[in-house]
Amino acid sequence: MAVAQPLSERPWPPCMTALVLAPHPDDFDAIAVTLRWLHQRGHVLHLAVLTTGASGVDDGHGDTYTDEAKAALREQEQRASCRFFGLPESRLSFLRLWGAAALQAQDTERLRALLLALRPDLVFMPHGNDSNATHRRTYQSFRAIAAAEKLSLRACLNQDAKTLGMRSDLVMPFGPADAQWKAELLCHHGSQQQRNLRTRGIGFDERVLQLNRDAATAAGLEQPFAELFELERYLFGELQQD
Repeated sequence: MAVAQPLSERPWPPCMTALVLAPHPDDFDAIAVTLRWLHQRGHVLHLAVLTTGASGVDDGHGDTYTDEAKAALREQEQRASCRFFGLPESRLSFLRLWGAAALQAQDTERLRALLLALRPDLVFMPHGNDSNATHRRTYQSFRAIAAAEKLSLRACLNQDAKTLGMRSDLVMPFGPADAQWKAELLCHHGSQQQRNLRTRGIGFDERVLQLNRDAATAAGLEQPFAELFELERYLFGELQQD
C-alpha cells in the first residue's frame, strides 16, 4: 500500500463547505473522526442521506414492519447520531432517492439542485469501486452531475467494508479515545447494531472499527485506527491529477 498523506497535514483552504453524500443512514458515521476534525476547525458540514435504508432493518425491530416505518426509524437514528456529533439539524437532509423507477428523473434533479445550491468545496462519499449497488450509484450520479454542471471541487472517496479496491491518498489516524467516541456514535444506529449481531456475530460499531484497525495496520501507522480516502480533484467538471 502506498504511503497516504495525513489528512490533517494537507493545506486545506479555510472555511470550506463540505457535503457528505451518504448512500444510507450511517455512512456519515463511518468516517466520523475525519468529519469531526473538519467540524472542529470551522469548516461547514452538510449531510445528505440519499436513500431510506429501509431494507437494512430487520422485520419487527422497533416494532417496524413496513418500509415507511423502517425508513422513519433509520432517519430517527441518524438524527440522534447527528445530535451526538454536534451537527445542526438544519444541515441534515433526507432525500429518499431511488425508491421508484418512475421518479428517477426527479431524483436526479433533486441531487443536482442540492449540489448547485451548496456549491461544496469538498464532497465525501463511499468509493465507487464497491460491491454495494447504492454506493456505486451514488458515485456515478455525482460524477455525471459534476461533469454536466462543470463543477470545480474535490471528492474524498472513503474506504468501506464493501470497498473492492482503492488508492490510499489521505489517511486520518486515530487512537483509542477517538475510537470509543466513534463506537458510541455508531451505536445510535440500533437497527444496524442488531442486524450485524444477528448476521455476523459482531456489532456494527465493532465491524467499522475493525476495518479502521486493519487499515492502520496495513498502512504501518503508529495509531491503532485509521479512516482512508482516495482523493479526486475536478476542474470545471473534468477529473484532474491532484
